[in-house]
Amino acid sequence: MSTAKFEEGRLMQVLVAPIVSEKATMVAEKSNAVTFKVLQDATKPEIKAAVELMFKVEVKGVSVVNTKGKTKRYGKSVGRRDNVRKAYVTLKPGQELNLSGEAA
Repeated sequence: MSTAKFEEGRLMQVLVAPIVSEKATMVAEKSNAVTFKVLQDATKPEIKAAVELMFKVEVKGVSVVNTKGKTKRYGKSVGRRDNVRKAYVTLKPGQELNLSGEAA
């Protein structure tokens, strides 16, 4: 496993939260991938190491999407949602990651 390069404390912070949405569920069923919200400065190797460390699974690949925060208005005041960095972590065949037990 590739956890040797990174310190464990940093890896524990890299994954912010799992993303549970219709799209994430469809991707999970289709390509055995799990979706996470990750830190803005997280790198692909870091994300891979973090998932392998925390969930004890083998990761095949990581793709990352940066989503800009939308501008939203609440009455007169204008605010902005945070930028989000999403990681689609593809697991090797036969590997499974059970998030539904924790969320439900």
